Amino acid sequence: MRIAVLSDIHGNPIALDAVLADIEANGGADEYLVLGDLVAIGYDPIAVLERLTALPGVRFVEGNTDRYVVAGDRPFPSIEDAAGDHTLLARLVEVAHTFAWTQGAITAAGWFDWLAALPAEQRLQLPDGTQVLGVHVAPGRSDGAGIHPKMTEDELRPLLAGVAADLVCVGHTHWPMDRRVAGIRVINTGSVSNPVALDLRASYALIDARQSGYQVELRRVAYSCAAVIDAVERSRHPSGDFIISHFRGQRYPWWAGGADGQEHAARAQLITDAERGLQPRSAPGRSHGGDQSTRP
Repeated sequence: MRIAVLSDIHGNPIALDAVLADIEANGGADEYLVLGDLVAIGYDPIAVLERLTALPGVRFVEGNTDRYVVAGDRPFPSIEDAAGDHTLLARLVEVAHTFAWTQGAITAAGWFDWLAALPAEQRLQLPDGTQVLGVHVAPGRSDGAGIHPKMTEDELRPLLAGVAADLVCVGHTHWPMDRRVAGIRVINTGSVSNPVALDLRASYALIDARQSGYQVELRRVAYSCAAVIDAVERSRHPSGDFIISHFRGQRYPWWAGGADGQEHAARAQLITDAERGLQPRSAPGRSHGGDQSTRP
């Protein structure tokens, strides 16, 4: 039994096609686990949905940007944020246009209800009895900083507490990792699209599962960034410049020391505080919510 685990496709069929071709070239997959952020912040959400839903044995979970598209949630800044800081108005308008553009596309094509029904998690059992949990950000969290390579065991342990799983699969941070904490293995598949500058290739995971055990391979796949840039420009996407910056190597993950790392960390803390019911504190935010990279 082979399972391909993908995340963060972000409306990019060029990158998705490259990953699917790599899967086939390496023996194919019996099932697919797709961990969210399917359509927003990309130039062709419909082509991505058509390809993904045609895959055999495919399961999906909702990503934070999928929720932004269908539920009206938005990443920073809010109207209240912009009212208190008028320099945020242009960003507020761009974010609104970005998700409205994607919402219009999926609604017109009849995909809105399907996207709105995506579950927050998927669970499955491998042939050896390994219990697998698939989520987008982290277990029990729908937004925030996610799980990234710079996290310590002490930071990871509470995120994995009580998950009732042996293997946890996540995405969201756009960077792959493979760690073991307190007897639980956690893998981040990285992203199919909207890469960060440390490596512009797509990434995903292959799980080879047998009665005797399982193996995980994190794979990288090259594709034409120039072709994606051309497609984004032709789409007239309202956040075209922001999307294209990923494919020009201009986005840096905050946890790797990106220029706006402190600002992004503060924004992530706001989300964490809100989840815990704490009083919110003002903090800047730079990403469109679909990646954990900085924005100039």
